[in-house]
Amino acid sequence: MRVTYPTAIVLLAVSRGFRYGFDIMDASGLASGTVYPILRRLEDSGMLRSKWEAVTSARDEQRPPRRYYQITGAGSSALRDASERFPGLGGTIGHAGAATA
Repeated sequence: MRVTYPTAIVLLAVSRGFRYGFDIMDASGLASGTVYPILRRLEDSGMLRSKWEAVTSARDEQRPPRRYYQITGAGSSALRDASERFPGLGGTIGHAGAATA
């Protein structure tokens, strides 16, 4: 799979702890029409894996269930390659849970 700059940003976001679609969109600034197709392609190519959260957890918080993503070894390797190709990539996204100024 060809790793474009937006694809690399999504991989970076997942690697830094942003695990579901809206969280990745907020962290990256990318639109849903960009993020969700990238997530599907990354999962289809084995760079990410996903798991739906329990419906009861979502219902308790009165929201739809979230699909949580995790980077795989292949995804980590692709992210390393992309980081070499796109030198400024690392500065595009912070870490999940980190305080922002």
